[in-house]
Amino acid sequence: MTRVTRDFGDTMQKEAVPAVSSDVVFASSRFPNYRIGANNQIMETKDDPRVLSMKEVVARETAQLLEQHNRLSVRDLASKFEKGLAAAAKLSEEARLREAASLEKHVLLKKLRDALESLKGRVAGRNKDDVEEAIAMVEALAVQLTQREGELIQEKAEVKKLANFLKQASEDAKKLVDEERAFARAEIEDARAAVQRVEEALQEHERMSQASGKQDMEQLMKEVQEARRIKMLHQPSKVMDMEHELRALRAQLAEKTRQYLRLQKELTRTKKGGENIPHLYELEGNETLGSYLQIQPCSDNAPEVSKCTIQWYRVSPDDAKKELISGATKSVYAPEPFDVGRILQADVISESEHVTLSTAGPIDPAAGLGTYVEALVRKHDTEFNVVVTQMNGSPPTESIHVLHVGKMRIKLCKGKTTIAKEYYSSSMQLCGVRGGGNAAAQGAFWQPKQGHSFVLAFESERERNAAIMLARRFAFDCNIMLAGPDDRAPLGTS
Repeated sequence: MTRVTRDFGDTMQKEAVPAVSSDVVFASSRFPNYRIGANNQIMETKDDPRVLSMKEVVARETAQLLEQHNRLSVRDLASKFEKGLAAAAKLSEEARLREAASLEKHVLLKKLRDALESLKGRVAGRNKDDVEEAIAMVEALAVQLTQREGELIQEKAEVKKLANFLKQASEDAKKLVDEERAFARAEIEDARAAVQRVEEALQEHERMSQASGKQDMEQLMKEVQEARRIKMLHQPSKVMDMEHELRALRAQLAEKTRQYLRLQKELTRTKKGGENIPHLYELEGNETLGSYLQIQPCSDNAPEVSKCTIQWYRVSPDDAKKELISGATKSVYAPEPFDVGRILQADVISESEHVTLSTAGPIDPAAGLGTYVEALVRKHDTEFNVVVTQMNGSPPTESIHVLHVGKMRIKLCKGKTTIAKEYYSSSMQLCGVRGGGNAAAQGAFWQPKQGHSFVLAFESERERNAAIMLARRFAFDCNIMLAGPDDRAPLGTS
């Protein structure tokens, strides 16, 4: 903001009034009356009927300045001083022109007097008296002109003083404007710095509030989880009771299934006994996804299984179409999702015997597995903890890895290191392990690309089958049939 000090007008009044002498008499007894016209041009106005003395003019101007200084800004004062300085320059120019005109009058009067003096010697009588009277008048005019010149000199001095005063006042006003401008800029900069500090403080407070709020939320979530855990430990919920009941029902169903299979096998054995067909081997194990089947000898005359050639097949119950399972040449075979709804058959060939074993019916799906896979499909990426038991046919150092099954690709990682990552393609293979021991139902074979393969051990049979079904579902969405070596299945089979 621009400030005007109250002592400025008083100082100007003390300096301005004594600067003009009270006993100076100008020719017109007043300052010429000027006004500022268009384009800042100085225009002389018509004379007022009432002529004011210079004292009155100075007093009136001073009163006007004193009246207006409270509501005038520094810039307005500087503008008025500039106008006064221009008016003073105009007066000085007029004084100079009057001085030049007075000089010309002196020259003319001198020439006129010389002409009258020369005429006086050539005339006589009445004409001579007229010439002398004219010479006296010329001398009187010269005296008046001299007096007028004195008045002009005084007027010029006063105008010069006034011009110097206005010039000094204009310079002081400019200096005051510069000081006030610098002061205003400093205040603006201080205000900006204060605003910036306030904004930084607010931002810092907001960050601290967010951080503290996040910490409080995390702490609250931990406390809630801990409370839930304690409650579940001391007060089992209905969900846990239902899970226990479900497990008991599953155990009972598995036991009933085993009894049913045992009775069916005994019935088959009885029929074969009536036909006098020797019964050398049988299939042991639950005929459901998530279990494993094992060829066991049931006669003392049966050759050792390890010395026989074994080949597993899957047979369609509709058209009895028989499909060889490539690589399934061991006495143990764990059904995989492709085998659900199909009958498994095993050929046991020795030097003297050729025995064909088959399941009593199609392989049943695992209870609840389909719902579990449907829940995993909604995720973009699902992680399974696995152990790599073989890499390219050789056993590596067994350690925990993470298998990522995504919508577009499968990735195997160990910590932050990526072991293998491939998008679904026709060269990729994924199926259950075709052979092995009791852990065959938890094993899977994965070939990301030609010449690069892994044998993975999952945490449970449920996890293995869910990973295979999920990967085949995503691959089907990419128009890829993901299966095992030499497998052929209708598109869309999982």
